[in-house]
Amino acid sequence: MSDSARYLVNEQGDRVGVILDLDHYQRLVNSPTADPDYLIGISPTELHALANCKLAPTDQTRLDDLLEKQTNDQLSETEITQLDQLLAEADALTLLKTRARYTLQQNKDLAQAS
Repeated sequence: MSDSARYLVNEQGDRVGVILDLDHYQRLVNSPTADPDYLIGISPTELHALANCKLAPTDQTRLDDLLEKQTNDQLSETEITQLDQLLAEADALTLLKTRARYTLQQNKDLAQAS
């Protein structure tokens, strides 16, 4: 058993708790996996792919068309709904791409610190 962790066991011998030394606890609390923006369980190759992805070409073309129509005040109610949906998807994609880049940078920083 490691000196940094001790386990609490019940009467049946099952582990029910753990006591960590402060250094070990601090490493766990400050690890990237405790960060809600850090993407867990995604390989570096997948993170690179995600960081560089784009809207599907048909969605991007439709978004461009709708934005142009919007500048001329020619959008129908249906088109306004479509535009809102495409903009929401583009925003979500941008957030995911940013989180992928952030995770890659955190991984790089951790590797350099080791």
